[in-house]
Amino acid sequence: MLTLFIILSTLFADANQQYADGNYAEAASMYEQVLQENPAAEVYYNLGNARFKQGELAQAILAYERCLRINPRMKDARHNLEFAESRIKDNIRDTNTFFLRKWYLAIRNSLSEGSWAWISVVCFVLFLAGMLLFALSRIVAVRKAAFYLSLVLLVVSALSLMHTLGLHHRDTAREEAIITQGIVNAKSSPDRSGTDLFTVHEGTKVTIKETLGEWCRIHVGNYDGWIRLSNAERI
Repeated sequence: MLTLFIILSTLFADANQQYADGNYAEAASMYEQVLQENPAAEVYYNLGNARFKQGELAQAILAYERCLRINPRMKDARHNLEFAESRIKDNIRDTNTFFLRKWYLAIRNSLSEGSWAWISVVCFVLFLAGMLLFALSRIVAVRKAAFYLSLVLLVVSALSLMHTLGLHHRDTAREEAIITQGIVNAKSSPDRSGTDLFTVHEGTKVTIKETLGEWCRIHVGNYDGWIRLSNAERI
């Protein structure tokens, strides 16, 4: 185990040197080797930078997205992702999503699944402690404070658990994907003869709603259509 750690550390350092020297393709290849054994946020971030320098916009966005799945609070990765997304030709916006859901998703995605799980557990333990204090205390003011604080902690614990389960489903289902081909025409049916409904470009983030053979039905903005699975890569 120690030997593997040393090898990966050396490979990562060599990749960083290749990046510093402007050898972005070599650096990207070495980062991907490290990721096979150690899928760390920092490695995905550096891979994203190398891919962006190569002009591989879709692969850069994919790497930044994977980085933020592991560490949502990595500001540099989020900044670079937003900059890369600004280079996408598509500007498809979802105008049907209720604003409260957008807020919910923004809050949920601000922390990792593990962080929300810890918050849920800690708040639930504190809730139990508060209820115990409520049951044992003979001071009315203390009992009231313990009761109301316990209710707040229970709500926070429940919401954190909901965020945990939502992120777990997102990461296991892997419904979100990045278009990896230059221009992709979404069709009305999973067939080459289907009618072209709309066009998405390289780097666009889509949601895969279902798959059928080599085809998948995607949702992006207010549009739904079928594309080949090979035209997108799941985050």
